[in-house]
Amino acid sequence: MKTIGFIGAGKMASAIIAGLDKSNVRVLISGRDLRKTQEQADKLGVFASPSHSELVEQSDLIVMAVKPQILPDVMEEISPHFTKDKTLISIAAGVDLEALSDMSKTYDFPIIRVMPNINAQIQKSTTAIVRNEYVSSEIYQLTQDIFSSIGTVHEIAEKDFPAFTAIAGSSPAYIYMFVDALSRAGVLHGIPKDQATKIVAETVSASAQMILESAEGPWTLVDKVSSPGGTTVAGVVSLEQNRFVATVIDAITATVEKENTLN
Repeated sequence: MKTIGFIGAGKMASAIIAGLDKSNVRVLISGRDLRKTQEQADKLGVFASPSHSELVEQSDLIVMAVKPQILPDVMEEISPHFTKDKTLISIAAGVDLEALSDMSKTYDFPIIRVMPNINAQIQKSTTAIVRNEYVSSEIYQLTQDIFSSIGTVHEIAEKDFPAFTAIAGSSPAYIYMFVDALSRAGVLHGIPKDQATKIVAETVSASAQMILESAEGPWTLVDKVSSPGGTTVAGVVSLEQNRFVATVIDAITATVEKENTLN
């Protein structure tokens, strides 16, 4: 039985742990406040470790679920306890494999970089994953299985992580803004806000599912909804005149550029 240790027990770590099949793995968590960590461990049905260092010593896989700003300090604390039979898994945004390797201070140390998104909280994350050359196929598959328990997993080249972060990690915020804008438009035209928000969210969810289940691309589906001289095409033309597509692309480009400054 493998032991998986989570350093940090915030929303993302808790979502991952909640989705795990704990029948064949042992799960530990550690945090800054032992009392709060123990309470969280009890809630999740896992074990609390008194310190990050002790967690590392007892774990086969160490999941770094801390903010990028404090990652170097935590790595400084735990790196003396790394051995080559362990694997480091980082979900810290903007920290690449090379930087993680430097922080580990251990030559040929197995490291996996993972980027889940906020939808992990409902087991619907879209997650990217990449490994260095020292990770075994067995451990890599186990890691993919772990993150498959909270959604879908996409193996991508590390050079594509900034773009992935933008279109999958940050985009939920942009989608929430789009939903809110549609909802407010509904309010403007007489629909109560709560009802409008529910209507729009259901429509966005079903439209996304339509793309996933259809062999046709999104723009073909736009054409199918847009009858000649109809209401939909009038709205589509208005969006195009107001740089809707270009504005979305600009937002993604700004996100990618910011991600690149973090690396």
